[in-house]
Amino acid sequence: MNTAKLALAISMFLVLILLETLLPLFRDRQQRLRHGARNIGIMVINTILLSLLFSTAYGLVYVYSAEREFGLFYHLPAPLFVRVALLILIFDAWMYVWHRMNHEIPFLWRFHRMHHTDPEMDVTTALRFHPLELIFSSILRVGWIILLGMRPFDILLYETIMLPIIYFHHSNFYLPAKIDRLLRAVIVTPLMHWVHHSDIIKETNSNYGTIFSWWDRLGRTFRLRSDPRTIRYGLENVQSPHWQTIWGMLKTPFVTVFNHTKE
Repeated sequence: MNTAKLALAISMFLVLILLETLLPLFRDRQQRLRHGARNIGIMVINTILLSLLFSTAYGLVYVYSAEREFGLFYHLPAPLFVRVALLILIFDAWMYVWHRMNHEIPFLWRFHRMHHTDPEMDVTTALRFHPLELIFSSILRVGWIILLGMRPFDILLYETIMLPIIYFHHSNFYLPAKIDRLLRAVIVTPLMHWVHHSDIIKETNSNYGTIFSWWDRLGRTFRLRSDPRTIRYGLENVQSPHWQTIWGMLKTPFVTVFNHTKE
């Protein structure tokens, strides 16, 4: 399953790079290679760090939970497919809440804002997260594993579905409006997430969904724009090329040039 997840994620990533080249929303991307290399560099740092910190911890938590059958879904009298479907829905609802918290709680926003400093969003932006944001998220994930009784298969299945969709809705691939509208009845689409990366405050604070789009409708955070090519990405006061370097990205939580998106 882990191999299938990796193969699907890499395949989707490469396909979207090709589509961004053939059918881009924004055509004036001058430094795609440098931009992508820096975002991938952040991903490599995160992968190494999270592996060192959490690979053993997750294994111990799964064993503890299984041996004691601790967790809600160990005691749910339902077929396997119902159990797995419910777990995916609940975990994706949590991802919506967590993402929204990262925008609405100033301390969390200090770390999440690095993701929003990208002025030229493309598929590599889906890899651009501050290590401390992912550490906080991973700690909370341990709690959800224990509370719900999630097994390794459950997390792997969720991530197998999630990663291609995250790559898709971060991409610079121009999807025809009619197709985007059909898809966003269920999943988060590029047009939704382009708006989320807008430099306009009320748009940045919208469209928090990860896989399913209906959480934003239920949470009244759903927002669209009819003119996606007029969207400007990034954050105010972060126009200097320095903030696009790996060092500049890593230090964004610890400087004061940024405004909180609620201001």
